[in-house]
Amino acid sequence: MTSGCPAVPSGLLFARSLSDMPRLLISAAHKSSGKTTVSIGLCAALTNRGLAVQPYKKGPDFIDPMWLSAATGRDCRNLDFYLMGRDEIVDTYQRNAADADVSLIEGNKGLYDGLDLDGSNSNAALAKLLHAPVVLVIDARGMTRGIAPLILGYQAFDRDIRIAGVILNNLGGARHEGKLRAVIEHYTDVPVLGAVHHDARLQITERHLGLMPSNETGEALEHIQMIGSIVGNQVDLDRLIQIANSAPTLEPVEVKTPVISTQGSNMTLRIGLARDQAFGFYYADDLDAMRQAGAEIIPFDTLNDRELPADLDGMFIGGGFPELFMAQLENNVSMRNSIHNAIEDGLPVYAECGGLMYLARSLSWRNETRQMAGIIPGDVVMHGKPVGRGYVKVRCNGKNPWPDEQTGRELQAHEFHYSSLENVPTDLTYAFDVVRGYGVDGKHDGIVYKNMLACYTHFRSLQGYNWAERFMSFVRDVRKNRTLDSKRNCNN
Repeated sequence: MTSGCPAVPSGLLFARSLSDMPRLLISAAHKSSGKTTVSIGLCAALTNRGLAVQPYKKGPDFIDPMWLSAATGRDCRNLDFYLMGRDEIVDTYQRNAADADVSLIEGNKGLYDGLDLDGSNSNAALAKLLHAPVVLVIDARGMTRGIAPLILGYQAFDRDIRIAGVILNNLGGARHEGKLRAVIEHYTDVPVLGAVHHDARLQITERHLGLMPSNETGEALEHIQMIGSIVGNQVDLDRLIQIANSAPTLEPVEVKTPVISTQGSNMTLRIGLARDQAFGFYYADDLDAMRQAGAEIIPFDTLNDRELPADLDGMFIGGGFPELFMAQLENNVSMRNSIHNAIEDGLPVYAECGGLMYLARSLSWRNETRQMAGIIPGDVVMHGKPVGRGYVKVRCNGKNPWPDEQTGRELQAHEFHYSSLENVPTDLTYAFDVVRGYGVDGKHDGIVYKNMLACYTHFRSLQGYNWAERFMSFVRDVRKNRTLDSKRNCNN
């Protein structure tokens, strides 16, 4: 991105040592306060000042990180108490913040909201763990004097949380802003860092799973620049920088993800990655783990490419919104056939959620049905309400072809889907039994066919379950076996 703002004053430059990493956590009083839009705007505004901004997102989320990544030019990383240990969260933060000027962590829901009564997985808990100053975004529509007890209550609820400032959002105009500033200044000691007036230009189209993904529109970068300009002009960025610089020392930790030892692990493997408007839900850490395990990632476009890239050793089709592009997916017959034939020929494939939908026989949405790749003998139907949404737990049943899958082992993950798989035969092979969540039918997930595994569940390659290494080990074994078979055939 080009910089259109003045450089940061020399007295406010960020430290770069491992322990003294400038950071702040953007949270809100409640969900739908405009926190994500403000976070995108701050990321863009700070980046346009010439700063290296490292974004993070609390919890499981694909869409917000796509916008934050586009705003900063750096991969957003997810920090998740359910899927990660506390040291792993700190380690992930530190490794990615080490070469950044500032880190911005966007929370989810409200500051004190969480799964547990004690708040151990809340935004506040993450702020404590990372010793991060909190900036509270408050949707102030219709509020005047009542904003003071709200702020005071959030301060008093947990004195270990440092609410370093507030950003007022959705204000009705200058008069409204003046009243709010006077009330906050009179009754509290919390500085107002900015006041963002209601502006239709700040809106991002919403979908059933949240904001529209940034990969669906060619105007996304222009929109981000506009949001950055509007938010940046209404927030005191210099004071925000001072707050980030005030974050205390964070002691380094180091966590190593267990690696499966396999012979020939230095072999580079070509892994096709479906990446286009229909499929874009990928965690940066997962792709990094695949590369570390020997993957050369080869992107392809299911909407416009006529066939798969040549000489693939494996394929990963992640989540997305295939229902929005199902006519284009159906019309690209040659790509559907290419994927179908590759799987039938034994290509190792991992598909998550949207990928599973694409590999099914058909996809139906809003009284329209389109043909998909036809590998999975079932029909996907979209619904108006979530079928599976939230954290899940699945149990390995020993039928997953990937190595080191211990029967009975329980894995934690998440799912987001408004679709169900219907008209499936009773003899399908599944890799997992569902302990918590829905999966394919409330009891099973992970359809296994030849060398394909297709799940509604989204896994993350972390210390608890390094799926990318397992998948890559499987791909490597398949390639070795194919090479041996080819040599035998030549000798015969």
